[in-house]
Amino acid sequence: MRIQHTRASVRVPATSANLGPGFDALGLAVDLCDDLELEATTGGVEITARGEGAGSVPTGEEHLVVRALRRGLDEAGAPQVGVRLQCTNRIPHGRGMGSSAAATVAGLLLARALVGEPEALDDRTVLQLACEFEGHPDNAAPALMGGVVLSWMRGGHARAVALTVAEDVLRPLVLLPRTTLSTHVARSLLPETVPYGDAVHNASRTALLIHALSTGDSDLLLEATEDRLHQEHRAPGMPQSVELMRVLRQEGVPAVISGAGPAVLVLAGDRARVAGLVRRIVDDPSAWRLAQVPLRRHPSRAVVG
Repeated sequence: MRIQHTRASVRVPATSANLGPGFDALGLAVDLCDDLELEATTGGVEITARGEGAGSVPTGEEHLVVRALRRGLDEAGAPQVGVRLQCTNRIPHGRGMGSSAAATVAGLLLARALVGEPEALDDRTVLQLACEFEGHPDNAAPALMGGVVLSWMRGGHARAVALTVAEDVLRPLVLLPRTTLSTHVARSLLPETVPYGDAVHNASRTALLIHALSTGDSDLLLEATEDRLHQEHRAPGMPQSVELMRVLRQEGVPAVISGAGPAVLVLAGDRARVAGLVRRIVDDPSAWRLAQVPLRRHPSRAVVG
C-alpha cells in the first residue's frame, strides 16, 4: 500500500475510565484535547511539544505517537516515513486522564490519514492495535469513539459499544492534583481476588449506572457509582485523592477516582460547591486544579492536509 498524503492533523480527547464500579469496562471522553500535526518526510524524527509533558516526553522513535504511527503503517502494509510532529498537549500526564491512550489513538489515526486505503485501519482495527499498547480498551475506546463507552475483551479481541447518554445528565468536573501516579503502581495495589459479594455489588452498580445515564436520572448517580473492587485498595498510593472522594460522596457528590488516579472525577456537580469542599478537605488547595469539562460526544477523526 502506498502513502497517499503527507500531511494530517488530529485532535484526541482526555478520557476517564472505570467511572466507579465499571472497572476496566466503562470510560468516557471529555472535551480536553491534545492537538497533533504530522508531516511525513524523507528524513528522521522531529518532534515539537508544547503544554503538558513538554521537556519530559521523548523526542525520538520512542515517542508513543510515533510508535503507534509506525505500528499502524505496518498493519496497513504501507512504507515507513520520516516524521515531523507538532504536539499541543493539554491532557495531564500521570493523572488517570488517559494521556497514553490518547497518544496511541492519535498515532494510529494519523497512520490511517496517510495511507491510500484508510479502510485497512478501520475503527475496530485501531481499537485492537491500541490495546497492544494499553493492555485493555477502557481508555482507548472513548478516546476513539467519544461519549461514554462500554468495552471488553473477547478471546484477545477488543470490542466496544457506545452507550446512550441523556442530555445534561453528565456535567463532568475534573479535580487534578499536582502529584502523579503510574498505572503500573496503581495496579500493583490491587488484590488478586475479590469477595463474591463485592463482585455482585459492582455488577449491579454498573448496570444501574448505565440505566441512569440512558434515562437521565441524575438522582441515581451517587448510588450507581459505588465501588468495592479497586478505589479503596489504591488509597495507599493516593491517600489525599481517596479521602477527597470519600468526603465528596458523603456530601452527596457522585465522585470517583479517574482511571488509575490520582485525579478525581465528579460526574455531575456544582463547581463552586465542590471547590469549597476541596479547600476544606485537602492539605494544600493550591496543589489542586478544578476543571469543568463537557462530555465530548463525537468520535476522533484525522484530517488530511
